[in-house]
Amino acid sequence: MSILSANVRGVLLGLAGFALFSVADGTIKFLGGTYNPVQIVAFASLFTLPLIALLWLKDRGQLRPVHPWLMAIRVVALIANALLVTYAFTAMPLAQAYAIFFTLPLVLTLLAWPILGDRVDAMGGVAVVLGLVGVIVALNPGRIDFGIGHLAAVVGMLMAAVHYLIVRRTGAAESLVAMLLYPVLGQCIAAFLLLPSRYQPMPPHDLATVASISVFGLAGTMLMFAAYRAAPPVVVAPTQYSQIAWAAVFGALFFAEPMTASTALGMVIIAAAGILVVWRQERQKSLA
Repeated sequence: MSILSANVRGVLLGLAGFALFSVADGTIKFLGGTYNPVQIVAFASLFTLPLIALLWLKDRGQLRPVHPWLMAIRVVALIANALLVTYAFTAMPLAQAYAIFFTLPLVLTLLAWPILGDRVDAMGGVAVVLGLVGVIVALNPGRIDFGIGHLAAVVGMLMAAVHYLIVRRTGAAESLVAMLLYPVLGQCIAAFLLLPSRYQPMPPHDLATVASISVFGLAGTMLMFAAYRAAPPVVVAPTQYSQIAWAAVFGALFFAEPMTASTALGMVIIAAAGILVVWRQERQKSLA
């Protein structure tokens, strides 16, 4: 019974975390109709820093990086990720953006072989191919005009993969506050350096809207940490695909982007491939 309750708790926390991420994504898209993505990243990261400071005051975690060079690479990757993903959300339908971002577990499976030495077995290969089929179905190349937004989403997803590979390599050596602080600080500095020629004055209500992105994003991150503490990855990771529903709801209600049948089908195929990858990893751990 205790295992069941822990798994249920992990699923509920994961669903709540990804719901908050989806709200933040939808808010970014809403603001993107008025403001440059660089400005959104600049102020969202600026408003996140005091929240991280509050976390540090609570646990007084180590701020000095244990692996400074890997931390530096991770910071650069997450700066690029923040700028590119924010642009992608403002430039393309939510569902198409999520279809690309959902391929992250599959890309990690491929990159972990040469970088971490994790070999791809037959099941992993099937999952990667299945995910590729899902992307083709979701994006429907014959009917969608590909633009810079799609390229930004792909490169942003690859930058996220670099981040996760470094996190996996460094393990639990770095403190939670250090893991959060340096990427956000880097994003803030980089975005403000790029901002002067792109800045547009923001009224108080839009500043409050940007601040909400920081709150939703950090709250979602903390919920995901709690979810993974409560339950194993094979239980928690698939909750990411609940964003299919959020993309459909937000796209239809707020952005006049009704999800097509091919996009929905493709996203479900990608989700199935991602779940297969996570299940395979957990099965290998249990047999080790």
